[in-house]
Amino acid sequence: MATRDALWAYRDRFGDAFGRTYFRRFGPGVVSSVGIGTYLGEPTAAVDDAYREAIGLALRSGVNHVDTAVNYRCGRAERVVGEALRESPIDRDAVVVATKGGFLPFDGERPDDPATYVRDRFLAEGIVDADDLANGAHAIAPRYLEWSLDRSLDRLGLDAVDCFYVHNPETQLATRSREAVYDRLEAAFEALERRRTAGDVGAYGVATWDAFRVPEGDERSLSLAEVLARAEAAGEAVGPGDDHGFEAIQLPFNVAMADAFTRRNQRPPGGDADADPISTLEFAHEAGLSVVTSASIGQGALAEADAIPADVDATLAGETPAQRALNFARSAPGVTSSLVGASDPAHVRENVAAGTFDPLGASAFDAVFE
Repeated sequence: MATRDALWAYRDRFGDAFGRTYFRRFGPGVVSSVGIGTYLGEPTAAVDDAYREAIGLALRSGVNHVDTAVNYRCGRAERVVGEALRESPIDRDAVVVATKGGFLPFDGERPDDPATYVRDRFLAEGIVDADDLANGAHAIAPRYLEWSLDRSLDRLGLDAVDCFYVHNPETQLATRSREAVYDRLEAAFEALERRRTAGDVGAYGVATWDAFRVPEGDERSLSLAEVLARAEAAGEAVGPGDDHGFEAIQLPFNVAMADAFTRRNQRPPGGDADADPISTLEFAHEAGLSVVTSASIGQGALAEADAIPADVDATLAGETPAQRALNFARSAPGVTSSLVGASDPAHVRENVAAGTFDPLGASAFDAVFE
């Protein structure tokens, strides 16, 4: 896994090339506030080659945060991340590697009949039970998540990952009650606590799309306070003392999806049900959780001219719309790192260059919304 000394050494090597607060606290050390994602793209050898080159360039340029998932690009994304790490002159222990489990993955390509593939590959082999599935392709049962973690480690060619996210747990709300989802998350966290004790994961968290952005009480919403409480209970059940490994959340955040900052939909840490709600970013800050933003430039939409409202755009530093959009996400109070998917070296250079500009301070960021 990444180590404190190697992470700080990476910061010392690259830090002078970047603006204020480019490197931020994460786990045992620091991590670049620009990370590289691996979600988009067809499952082809040509895209594999492009991502391998892009990840290698990012690692050599000051980005030491790589995010992937067992299901991205039919499982090819993890293999490419592992290959890029092995080929890189940057030591593995200077890089924060995160992956996710929840969606059932294909194996290199899309099958002609996904339902038959799921039945034959997962149900018939006992990897997952039919009762565990939501929408036919999502599970967070402990047995499945442990299989998924093992699959990820094998594809990555790593002994451990620095952060393992339970992927879009709100998907389970399609087939079961909110309380049942919390119970399943607690069971999942207990399994991840055991894997953390074994040294297979450094930390864990949840990567969401809707759960922490929508209004409180929405059918897709989850309470971050309750999710954290279930992690605390899992830590107590598995290990000595009250230590637990729930350290990060991931969610979309950009100019067009700023709900994590603007919407007060979370009850504060501490369990006071009568307390006024606060935003997800404020909750995470008070609870000491790292926040990683996905869709930081709207999967490319915010890189287009005039995509950012003119009055907001004028407050942001950067030479291109993509850089300004990325710096908006990095400027939000409480954000640790903002992910941008990139398989084009030119886009990697553009994203890295965004970090040479200072982000907005907290008061200036607040003023944007005033």
